[in-house]
Order: sequence, then structure tokens, then C-alpha cells
Amino acid sequence: MQAINTVMPFVTSVITFIFAGMVFRRYTLRKGFHLLIWGFGLTLYAVAESMAAINGALGWNPLVFRLWYLCGAILVAAWLGQGTVYLLARRSRANVILIVLLLGSLYATFRVFTARLDPTLLPGAQLSGHAIATAGVRILTPFFNIYGLIALAGGAIYSTVVYWRRRAFGNQAVGTILIALGALAPGLGGALSRFGLTEYLYLSEFLGTVLMFIGFILATSPTKESQAPTSVNACTFQSVPGPRESARAPKGIANCGARSGSLSKPPAVP
Repeated sequence: MQAINTVMPFVTSVITFIFAGMVFRRYTLRKGFHLLIWGFGLTLYAVAESMAAINGALGWNPLVFRLWYLCGAILVAAWLGQGTVYLLARRSRANVILIVLLLGSLYATFRVFTARLDPTLLPGAQLSGHAIATAGVRILTPFFNIYGLIALAGGAIYSTVVYWRRRAFGNQAVGTILIALGALAPGLGGALSRFGLTEYLYLSEFLGTVLMFIGFILATSPTKESQAPTSVNACTFQSVPGPRESARAPKGIANCGARSGSLSKPPAVP
């Protein structure tokens, strides 16, 4: 069990750091602000997994636990969801939500780093929020995670509708589905962990990372379907949302390429 608690989070962290680097590279090429937010969210994910691996290898450490809980249990889902909000919503609305998320993240950071910890409350060798002995800290996680879940699930549902209407079910469609499933998987593991089933947490995080990474590779593969940004992932990874909404551009994710002027030519793939 100790090997699993060390190796699985370590492998997950390596994959996620690579994944985050690829998304940041995409941002430098495309300048889509949603990519920057997603890259930051993935970095939080990678840091949390690194802390879990350190805990599995070296044992309990208060700083390791605090970083793990803050980055993984609280922030990561919300920041990944915020990237989806920037993709789907108007920039002005997304900016307001970002300010709220930033303030909430600062507050969560303060509460986590000032909380009293008791490692004897842990139900097993794996990290969980049970080690937090200060009241009012763990209650923060549902607010962040529910927001992230709504944003990610909403984006996935919208993606499905767009693909179904356009009868487009190639690599980008499959990639979108995998990314959505991968983003939701850690939330399921976290929910099970709250009920004491901590053995599923690291497995769900590993599977979620693998699904998202494969989805990203598929969505950015240079196929015939990727020659026109007619899907969520074409917009997500291959177009650049402009700083302002075009007055003539119809609303909706399927037309986000119109906002960036990318409908007239095929997007480049790194």
C-alpha cells in the first residue's frame, strides 16, 4: 500500500507537469486566456500530486499536507472550471468570477495555513482532510469543487450538443469527452475520500490525469476535422478568443473561432 501511495501520485504528478507545460506552450502560441487559467489549474494539480508522493515516501509533514489540501482538495477543480468559463462566457462576466475566485483562493490559503492539524485523525496512510482539526476549513471544499463541477460538466454538455448538431464525432469529439471525464474523475475520488474510502483517491486522480492527457493529444492532433474550429476543442486548443466579443458574431462555443478570426484559415498545430 505504501508503494501505491508513493508511486501512483508521483507518476500522476509527472504526467500533469508535462501536461501543464504543453498547455502553457499552447498559450504562448495562441494567447487564449483560458489556456493560461487551465495551465495554472493543472500546475495546482501537479503540485498536489507531488505533495502526496512526498508524503507516501517520507511520511507526515505539516507543510506538505497544507500544500496538498490547498492545491488539490480545494483549488484545482475551481481553477480548471474557471478556464472553461473563460471559454464559454463573456470576458466581462468571466473577469468578475475570476476576481471572486482569487479572493476565495486567498481566503482558503489563509485558513489552510493557519489551521490546526492532527495527523492521528487520518483514517489511513493516505492524506485526507480528516487531519484538519480546526472547524470551518473543510467546509470550504464543496464551494470550490461544486463550482468547478458545474463549469466542467456544463462545458462537456455543451460540447456534446455542438458535436451532435454538427454530426462531428472524430478525434476532437472523443478528446472533448475524455477531457471532461478526466476532469470529473478526481472529484469522484475526493467525494469517496470524504466518506472514508481514501483508497480510491489516488487511483481516481491518476485515471483522471491520463484521460485528460489523452483527450488533449486527440483534440490537438492534426486531422481533417481540426481544419475548422467547429467544436469545443477546436476552440479550446486551436483558436484565440479575442479580447472583445464581436457584435456580429453569434453567441456560442461553436462560433468562438469567429471571435478570433480563425474561421477563414486552418489553425496551426504545434
